[in-house]
Amino acid sequence: MAVEDECKLKFLELKAKRNYRFIIFRIDGQQVVVEKLGSPDENYDDFSNSLPANECRYAVYDFDYTSAENCQKSKIFFIAWSPDSSRVRMKMVYASSKDRFKRELDGIQVELQATDPSEMSLDIIKSRAL
Repeated sequence: MAVEDECKLKFLELKAKRNYRFIIFRIDGQQVVVEKLGSPDENYDDFSNSLPANECRYAVYDFDYTSAENCQKSKIFFIAWSPDSSRVRMKMVYASSKDRFKRELDGIQVELQATDPSEMSLDIIKSRAL
């Protein structure tokens, strides 16, 4: 599975420049490509609503939060979205390519696997960030 250079470039922009709140990736043929870029003013609901209900995706989300010491912090989440309703073949392709793709994105701090929206609710994201 090839990873398009744009994927790495946009991830670096999210990580270093904070140009995006989230990035959604999809597998197109034999390579991973950028499907959607979320602007910095978009929120978690915008992100979760951007994931298709019955197709797998990879996503990166830049989560801002306030620590127990009252400091502004952020964590970069990698989310493997694999809804139960997606095709078996698609789930297998995404599952087998995940680790290789994730290695291309240097700076992922938390990984999450979700098969339905409740497994990646904002409360779960908050609890994993702390």
